Amino acid sequence: MGTRRKSREMALQMLFQADMGKQSPDDVRRSFWAEHKATSEEARGFADDLFRVATERAAEIDPLIQRHAEHWRMERMAAVDRNLLRAAVAELLAYPDTPRAVVINEALEVVRRFSSPESVHFVNGVLDSIAKELDGATAARS
Repeated sequence: MGTRRKSREMALQMLFQADMGKQSPDDVRRSFWAEHKATSEEARGFADDLFRVATERAAEIDPLIQRHAEHWRMERMAAVDRNLLRAAVAELLAYPDTPRAVVINEALEVVRRFSSPESVHFVNGVLDSIAKELDGATAARS
């Protein structure tokens, strides 16, 4: 498994821990990295950055997901799916040079590992829709 994929998985795990445990980002980071001491600096840095962006920009990210997850409220989504979407949208926003298709495909690989088979279609649809909106916003600014 590549470093970036491992980072994406760790970001998901941190977001899940924050969501389910109702812990502050600092508490999550402290306890998570205490358990994952052997992680490379490169993997840790990218995971930390995705987690940071997802938590700091939650007021922007959650409504964006909600708008594109037709008929699904955030609190009704499976916790893994909700937090994977947060991590992937954080990457779409913070790393515009990473091709959107790469971000989506990586998210699908992570969801295959951590969630149900049905979640793959759900996550793909939501992320594809969000990516199109972000592409439209970028084109409008140009």
